[in-house]
Amino acid sequence: MKPLIVAATNGEIAPSINFLTQMDIPYLVTGVGMVATAYQLGKALQDIRPDYVLNIGIAGAFSKTIPLGTVIQTKTDHLAELGAENGDIFIPIEELGFGRSVFHSTSPSQLSVQLPSYQGITVNTVHGSPISIDQIRERLPLVATESMEGAAVFFVCQEEKVPCLQVRAISNYVEKRDRSTWDIALAIENLNLWLQEFLK
Repeated sequence: MKPLIVAATNGEIAPSINFLTQMDIPYLVTGVGMVATAYQLGKALQDIRPDYVLNIGIAGAFSKTIPLGTVIQTKTDHLAELGAENGDIFIPIEELGFGRSVFHSTSPSQLSVQLPSYQGITVNTVHGSPISIDQIRERLPLVATESMEGAAVFFVCQEEKVPCLQVRAISNYVEKRDRSTWDIALAIENLNLWLQEFLK
């Protein structure tokens, strides 16, 4: 089976580019965020039809029980901001009757991904305020991770009827922004070690 590997930035996939080229596995760097990702992936899938899409990248974790550098699979992803506010109440898009905000991985039956699985959210603005973090935890208590692209990849693949997996490595915790506590290098290293082993 031949996948299309999708990442938001060059940095997240750079350690594997030579490997992917040697293996003749296509990859796509979309740019950061849902809009860029949906456009670039939708465009790419008009030209190539992979057996599945594998979205890789880094993510923030809401709980410090997940160590930095941990590679995880996101099986369910929420468009956490898609809806409306009514005073202090958030109304999901489903309740408004205008669409869906929850998407799932659709792994091909031949593939086995032996990674811890979590639910994630996809956002335009990553959380860094105690107030907004508490609000999202209260509204979506099962969510463990945060990215800026994952649900968009799931959505495009659903519409194009292409199986899709999302695998991420934890680079930071979702808290007030403090880059000194992040470990992006470890997350990218572990993510790409996993990717190359998985694709061999």
